[in-house]
Amino acid sequence: MREQSPAVIGPPAGGHAASRAMRFGRVIGCRVDETTWLIIGLGRVAAGDVVVGLGEDQAVTPSLFVSEWRLAASSPRAKHGFAALLLDVGTDLAMTTIRLGEEETGARYVVAPRLASAEEAAALVVESAGSQSAAVLDRLVDALMVGNVSRRRLLTISALLQSAHASDGFIELIGESHDGAAFLQGWSRAMAPGPCRVSVVGNVTPVVAECGIAIFPRPDAPDGASGFVGLLEASQAASGLDIEGLVFRGRAGWRYVAVHPRKRIAGPLETPEHIRSILLRTHGAPDVLLSLRAAANSFEGKETVSSLPYPVRMGIDSTFEADGGNLLVSGWLYDPDGHVATVRLRRRDAAACLDERWTRFDRPDVTDSFNEQQHFTPSFWSEQRAHGFIAHAQLPNEDPDAPLYFELTLHDSRRAFLPVKPTRVSARLAALRQIGSIDPANCALPAIVDSQIVPFLGQSGRFTPVIETILDAGSFDEENSPPIVIGAGESEEDISPLLALLALDPETRHTPIVIAMPAERFRRQAARLRELARFYSLSARLVSVKGTGDVHDMLEAGTQALSCETVVSLSASLIPRGTGWYGKLLATAATLKGSVVSPVLVYEDHSIRWAGSWIDDGNCDEPVAGRFAGYPLKAVAEMKLTRIAAASLECCVMPRDALLRAGGFSGGYLGAQEKGLDLGLRLSRSGFDSYLLPSVQMWGCDDAGNGDSPALAALVEEIDRKIFKSQWLPILTVEKHPERRPA
Repeated sequence: MREQSPAVIGPPAGGHAASRAMRFGRVIGCRVDETTWLIIGLGRVAAGDVVVGLGEDQAVTPSLFVSEWRLAASSPRAKHGFAALLLDVGTDLAMTTIRLGEEETGARYVVAPRLASAEEAAALVVESAGSQSAAVLDRLVDALMVGNVSRRRLLTISALLQSAHASDGFIELIGESHDGAAFLQGWSRAMAPGPCRVSVVGNVTPVVAECGIAIFPRPDAPDGASGFVGLLEASQAASGLDIEGLVFRGRAGWRYVAVHPRKRIAGPLETPEHIRSILLRTHGAPDVLLSLRAAANSFEGKETVSSLPYPVRMGIDSTFEADGGNLLVSGWLYDPDGHVATVRLRRRDAAACLDERWTRFDRPDVTDSFNEQQHFTPSFWSEQRAHGFIAHAQLPNEDPDAPLYFELTLHDSRRAFLPVKPTRVSARLAALRQIGSIDPANCALPAIVDSQIVPFLGQSGRFTPVIETILDAGSFDEENSPPIVIGAGESEEDISPLLALLALDPETRHTPIVIAMPAERFRRQAARLRELARFYSLSARLVSVKGTGDVHDMLEAGTQALSCETVVSLSASLIPRGTGWYGKLLATAATLKGSVVSPVLVYEDHSIRWAGSWIDDGNCDEPVAGRFAGYPLKAVAEMKLTRIAAASLECCVMPRDALLRAGGFSGGYLGAQEKGLDLGLRLSRSGFDSYLLPSVQMWGCDDAGNGDSPALAALVEEIDRKIFKSQWLPILTVEKHPERRPA
């Protein structure tokens, strides 16, 4: 049989009826969907569920629903017509005959060779049933709407309903909203005020949703029709372009209201005005009118807090957004009399309730500013002085253009809005800017760090450095020997002395060298470094890294610019304490395949800065410690190659793919020390054993901290220790004491 696809809107019913004739003894089939058929014919078949036999072998299926009627124009051979739904049949069914009823008493029919479309089937019912057709089709739709309704079945249903009720109404306006709900406006004869379950016909999987309906007078509507507005609950079909119509059960049965071909689609910022323009003329159920009133007071892209008739005002100092919609916001809320019930940060249909998680602190500047304004003077019993706040939140960011805004809900149910434009930066830079703006003497600082900064950094994703430019100075052959990757971050001093020492060392004079640095530093120094490389006859590759970053980010980017098997990482803040270091590291690594080998790091006063990291099982405050830090260098003079818990990535020899396999450096640390230690531990747990080679030493100092004040530098160290401890203490405890593993 040849099959015709159902359509939502078809030609007039009369045209379909004229092209197909119903004859006694023959039935016409219409495929509803992949497993359902509609059979139409002449004859008396009992209404309800009927046994049916299909094909030449008369295979029996019990799934048949029959609706029958008395013919408008009967004949001697037939006084009744019927429509039957054949459910749960295969897609490869090729019917030529059908039996309706039991083997002995059932009637047999020949199936017409060509299938009818849904419009033709409906036209045949309308023509033969006359005034009964609406009730007949309604019973069929009742049966079709049971269970999971596919898109094809819903299209067939809409075609059947349109044939019976050709001009029942139209949806003329679809208003989108920030929370995913859709506002509908149009006219209909069948719409009744109140909550209504509707099936959305459209370009997506069918959705059954709740729609609150209110009606209003429409002088321009046809007789018996009225205007209606509705709020369709948030669903995957809420986009205006996805909605083609609604199937619903109205006052007198099932109806279909189509979206007008010349519909208007209003954006989320326009919809509230459309609702307000019609709201006073509508009538309906109280809860529906309340939801419409709330939608009319939705965000329209402008600030409305300043229009509140109460002493409530709000200001935002900064809004930072890191990867993954990780947000850190700070500002103030002046609400001395407690009119505000909730404060939310919203984007599309997602919201974060900030008043449940923020940290409040005193803002004397805000208090003094409003105390000078008489109409903002708080009540004499008001004790609210902590107007400032800092909060972190997580909101989806799939749509970067979606507005981000604050929503204040007052105790009297009013809402006010404040749009904000987030500054998109790395989590590290956002946290540094935020804590740098807080007075170190602020008594709320510990709470801000523990409740906001540490969780914000803990939720940040991995930061992957992005290479902007690669520039070779002379010939660069990374296969000649394992390259030295020099990471020159934001705080390292001039690296010219390091290049000079590498040129004077016979082992490193002809070794390929990669120098990775932030883009701004590259712009300032690339030309000079290229000249130095040529002057010293060094084989150098200069790498520019997008944005900012520390030495570890630069080392990772420099490694990405290579394809060899082994690399030697070297921070630009270190210098060798003699020649021969390169060969010793490589020789040791050659005997320890797949391992990471680091030298001892020494201060200029010959005291030890780092000589390995070990797990300290008895120290919960510092689970991983350096045993020899601060000792004189001679304390490790007799030490041999030693297995350690984590190597120092500031200087080591390692497989090039080690960073990738361990997941790269974490983006959740502010400084370099714990950040390097974190990756060192992950390297050890990724199959790369770590070793200390005491016979090799490097001179250097601690991270310069970009010229930060001592108080800020100490705060950065404290934050990093808390982040490191929160992530690693549970892991190390379970590894050392398996019996403490949670059930």
